[in-house]
Order: sequence, then C-alpha cells, then structure tokens
Amino acid sequence: EMQLVESGGGLVQAGGSLRLSCAASGFPFDGYSIGWFRQAPGKEREGVSCISVPDGTTAYGDSVRGRFTISSDDAKKTVYLQMNSLKVEDTAVYYCAAPCTVVGTTLLGPSSGFGSWGQGTQVTVSP
Repeated sequence: EMQLVESGGGLVQAGGSLRLSCAASGFPFDGYSIGWFRQAPGKEREGVSCISVPDGTTAYGDSVRGRFTISSDDAKKTVYLQMNSLKVEDTAVYYCAAPCTVVGTTLLGPSSGFGSWGQGTQVTVSP
C-alpha cells in the first residue's frame, strides 16, 4: 500500500522559512514523480511542485517559483519542500501526493483509483 506522511508544518512570520518533509513507503520510491499540493480555506487545491525522482526533473506553480525548492533523498525515501520568503497567502494545508503529473503549466495529483495522498500538514504564515 502506497503511504505518504507529511511533517514540518507550523506557524511562521511572513518572510520566514519552513521545510516540509514527505516520507514515502509501500511503493518503489525511485520510480515515481511525487508532488506537493496545497489547499487554503474556501479555495481549490493548487499544485505547488513536482519532482521526478528517477531523473530529478522539477516543476513549480507560478505562485511559488523562485521561492520554494523541491528535492528528494532516495536513501530516506523522502521528498522535501523548502519554502523561503513565505507570504501570508501561502497559508494552507499542504499535501504530498504520488504520482504527480505535469501537463503544460498545470500540476496534477493522482487520479481516483491510483496513487496516494498524505494526510496534510498545516502551514500558517502570519503578517
């Protein structure tokens, strides 16, 4: 069973940094693309970033490009999201998901019946 567990969320002031972690198990980590998505209250879920673990290719949503960095550690089977220069509008529940697909400039999570979502971790950025 594919399982993804997020950690690292919390409360931070605007301009600050956080690093989220996504620990994966139950599937061949080095064979998938894994991504981060977020959902703020009253808003649709938004693709934040994806990484192709096999070749390291990355993709970012327009709202975070240049501020967030995704990376993976094959030995730890963990994907990280380093978030710098955080803004109040980055406040959301952040989810890890696999597989992650890039279609043009859109980041997509797993479709129904295949893949997995984590339980989410809250990130709150105060003014």
